[in-house]
Amino acid sequence: MNSEKVLSFFKEITQVPRESGHEEQIIAYLQKFAADRNLECKTDKAGNILIVKQAAPGKEDVPAIVLQSHSDMVCEKNEGVEHDFTKDPIRYIIKDGWMIAPDTTLGADCGIGIAAELALLDSDLPLGKLECLFTVSEETGLDGAMALESGFFDGKVLLNLDSEDEGEIFVGCAGGLDTTAEFHYTNEPVCEDFKCMEVYVKDGIGGHSGDDINKGRANAVQLLGRFLYSLEDLDWQLVTIGGGNKRNAIAREAKALIAAEEGTLDIIRERIAAFDASIKEEYGKIEKDLKAGTNESDSQATEAIDEMTAWNLVTALCASPHGVLAMSQEIENFVETSTNLASVKMTEPGIIRIGSSQRSCVTAARRAAAAKMEACFALAGAIVRHEGEYPGWAPAAESPVRDACVASYKKLFGVEPKVKAIHAGLECGLFTEKFPGLDMVSFGPTLRGVHAPGERLDLASLDKFVALLVDVVANYK
Repeated sequence: MNSEKVLSFFKEITQVPRESGHEEQIIAYLQKFAADRNLECKTDKAGNILIVKQAAPGKEDVPAIVLQSHSDMVCEKNEGVEHDFTKDPIRYIIKDGWMIAPDTTLGADCGIGIAAELALLDSDLPLGKLECLFTVSEETGLDGAMALESGFFDGKVLLNLDSEDEGEIFVGCAGGLDTTAEFHYTNEPVCEDFKCMEVYVKDGIGGHSGDDINKGRANAVQLLGRFLYSLEDLDWQLVTIGGGNKRNAIAREAKALIAAEEGTLDIIRERIAAFDASIKEEYGKIEKDLKAGTNESDSQATEAIDEMTAWNLVTALCASPHGVLAMSQEIENFVETSTNLASVKMTEPGIIRIGSSQRSCVTAARRAAAAKMEACFALAGAIVRHEGEYPGWAPAAESPVRDACVASYKKLFGVEPKVKAIHAGLECGLFTEKFPGLDMVSFGPTLRGVHAPGERLDLASLDKFVALLVDVVANYK
């Protein structure tokens, strides 16, 4: 087994639609994989799959190892790109040592983990018992892991293959919580002499709301709210607003359709030009393509969001916290608590819904961050709810599998890996609750730009990831 075999399986996986909540096709793919090789396979009610390969002769006494990845992916694309994630394969290129999806997410998070598991199951390496676990809907709230029933697998050692920095072995992660705010509005007539115009903030880098939250990237939803708030002295109406998408992705784009007299629209055009210059100054060292501007509209809108709700919404978006709230006092340069203002959507008549997520390895801090979001939006008249809380994963004082991974890495590459915790959420925290005594680590190849178009996989790091995985599994005692 080598990285070429893993990459071959991953290329197959890129052809299989697997958006969170719509994993039917990847489930069928995994079931067929097992059936074609006469491997044990079971699927629970949630759609989680376990494929088991019994120990090779002479390896019956080796402890069973659970390999775990999630089968879903975050589906994001650039504005104007024609791509249907329910049926279209991911379009990727290989360039300068990277596998890249230029206009969409690649799905290497966590498709490369799936591929590595399949390559091991398909290999003729003399290994102990392998239990390969593929969970569903990890990206939308760890739903599959939450639905796992005790006893679904037997092993006491688990390798989570959902990390994104080669050379780092993760032994802890943040827990998470989702907060949703809803504004209920009524329609009011658009003034007779008003014309419509679109204002936007777009082409931000975006990224993973865990791994990238401390990198100073712009949040388009927050910036749009900030700009609209700056128009408080003008007479205008908010017709529609939308921006961002997934809770675990930093919003890259946001736009609003507004109505005003032509003279007022001229003032807004001038102000957004100045705003564009200001955000380029503010974010220019990080965001190379970020821009704010207007698009002319031929919309004949006759209704707008009522004035009070519109202003309350704009005020809350401008005031909403986003980003790092606290750094760890115990681990150097480790984000302890953060919040992501993820999206604003008008998907149902009369309702504007704001999605956000909070992360922290400290339960009280995570809930305090959610309370901060609730207070901000409740003061503006929104109805707020919290859901989908999942626990963090605390590093264990003693971990034989951690020690084995560190020793293997040093043997293979001549240097010690970094052993650390991650601010992103992993399913390991839930596994500790359902499978007491489980010894776990998480590692993977280097991925960049996950949860955003342009996601890419470093192929050189894939070689090292596969070598480490094979060495640990083949030599674990």
